[in-house]
Amino acid sequence: MKTVLIGVGQAGGKLTSALQSFDRRMGFGAVLDAVAVNTARADLQSLPVETVLIGQDRVSGHGVGGDNELGAEVMESDQTEVMSALDGRVTAEAESIFVVAGLGGGSGSGGAPVLAKALARVYDVPVYVLGILPGRDEGAMYQVNAGRSLKTVAREADAVLLVDNDAFRSSGESMSEGYDAINEAIARRVGLLLAAGEATEGVGESVVDSSEVINTLRSGGIAALGYASAEASPNAEDNINAVMSTTRSAVLTGTSLPDASDADSALVVIAGEPDTIPRKGVERARRWVEEETGSLEVRGGDFPLESGRIASLVLLGGVERSERVESFMERAREAIDRAKTETRADPKEMWHNDDLDDLL
Repeated sequence: MKTVLIGVGQAGGKLTSALQSFDRRMGFGAVLDAVAVNTARADLQSLPVETVLIGQDRVSGHGVGGDNELGAEVMESDQTEVMSALDGRVTAEAESIFVVAGLGGGSGSGGAPVLAKALARVYDVPVYVLGILPGRDEGAMYQVNAGRSLKTVAREADAVLLVDNDAFRSSGESMSEGYDAINEAIARRVGLLLAAGEATEGVGESVVDSSEVINTLRSGGIAALGYASAEASPNAEDNINAVMSTTRSAVLTGTSLPDASDADSALVVIAGEPDTIPRKGVERARRWVEEETGSLEVRGGDFPLESGRIASLVLLGGVERSERVESFMERAREAIDRAKTETRADPKEMWHNDDLDDLL
């Protein structure tokens, strides 16, 4: 799936850079172009992509200080500048647009829904959001921001591919080391998904293409992406167990949103040397995902790739009923309860309103 990436906020800009770097390093060519947008000048300076500084008249390049309402207002005011930066980048070759954002910070959580809505009005391709949930230890403000932003952005985007920071953090890592490792892990997963069918080595029996990804995400809402790999045998029949074990690991322990196994739809992609991918293994893996997710809409296919390993990618669409999402939303509600002493209108009332308006 050929795409254009737009990183919003600090986390969004860094992950966008990691995704573009992975795509170039692997030679896939799925990422057509990338832009980073932020209210903080310092966060843009080290990024190896085109950058757009917004909100200079409001915050003078110093960021919005975690205020996602201000982040939304700034994006609304300066969206023309952002859209102008995309001129000539979203070409006829593009099959999708990904808005990449951390949902806990002010610029990302506030700006991503506004930008997704504006992009959907202009471009006739799916607009997805790659959203990052804050970890449990990142503070109440980040939980509140992410809870409010997630409800809004899920309504504005064609689908939200959600990543839980807590699923990737390792004990003993510093904060910066943890984020760098998370970005690399996410870039590998999403980069392989985007590249499936675009830059293949050899010819598979049933090669996945962009339409399979789009159809899997067609139901909208929240999506998750799982990944696992293992050493491959030269003989395809010997890799049936490897395909099954990596598929189970991708769904049960290697997903971007742990415990998100109930899904409306799914796509199983088995990557590796064409001669090492067993058809029986792919079909068994597809049937297992069908049983595990309870979905009757499970697609499967190959991603021919020059590698000594077998890898399973499992994209799950419509996972908002999962335990992980419910526990996060409860965490966000608790954070809102603790923030009731704020002088502005009680955000708890907005939280319980299913018809929540835009953050503006």
